[in-house]
Amino acid sequence: MTDTLPPCPECSSAYTYEMGALLICPECGHEWSPASSEAEGTPAEAGVIRDAVGNVLADGDTVTVIKTLKVKGSPSGIKAGTKVRNIRLVDGVDGHDIDCKVEGFGPMQLKSSVVKKA
Repeated sequence: MTDTLPPCPECSSAYTYEMGALLICPECGHEWSPASSEAEGTPAEAGVIRDAVGNVLADGDTVTVIKTLKVKGSPSGIKAGTKVRNIRLVDGVDGHDIDCKVEGFGPMQLKSSVVKKA
């Protein structure tokens, strides 16, 4: 056990405590592992968007969808293995941080957690 625990990444509370392998904030209820707080690194790295396997994404990259996605209004979804070219990284809504054009579906936003860098 360390002498000083890091503050809560959600609300910056200094009253965090350890429970097993997790750190817990009593004020907001956020739970996280100490390894993930070390992996977040410096604030300059906080804006980096990573794919499902941890590769850093950049504008213009080509990515592959790793799981079949349902698309509202479409009888078939985007199948796993679909390549998406020339992505743009955006501050999207609800975790959708990739703006792209998927062939056969048109423009849409994807979550970086469902793609991997090709």
